Amino acid sequence: MFAYARRAGIPEPAALLGAAGLLPFLAGALGAWDTGALGAWARGALLAYGAVILSFLGGVHWGLAMAAGRPSWLRYAASTVPALLGWLSLLLSAPLGFVLLAASFAALLAFDRAAVRAGEAPAWYPALRWPLTLVVVLSLLLALIAA
Repeated sequence: MFAYARRAGIPEPAALLGAAGLLPFLAGALGAWDTGALGAWARGALLAYGAVILSFLGGVHWGLAMAAGRPSWLRYAASTVPALLGWLSLLLSAPLGFVLLAASFAALLAFDRAAVRAGEAPAWYPALRWPLTLVVVLSLLLALIAA
């Protein structure tokens, strides 16, 4: 991952902390397969962590909009909608919450790519988001199957 990050121009802190952020997704996906109390706890923890991280990724767009100095309804909405979708995923709980989170992470990645094409986000950002989002979505889908 880190050789890839260097080649893609991803800042080392973003690559390292992004990779570390995958640990709860992977642990939650594995724990979700337990048929007892641990599995139920892991599914709930994974939903909660997914909602938090989705909100965090949305917040990136709030920061980018502020830094650009150009108020944009689309950018500010793109920063707020992920938090609302994360909250809704918690209300839905498993299995629908996993579906909503997986779809939301994928949609936000598409929005992130569009932001880079428009020159509104760093060029390296999709190179960071692609592999992380892939692991996140696969983790959520594994938990969905286990639910």
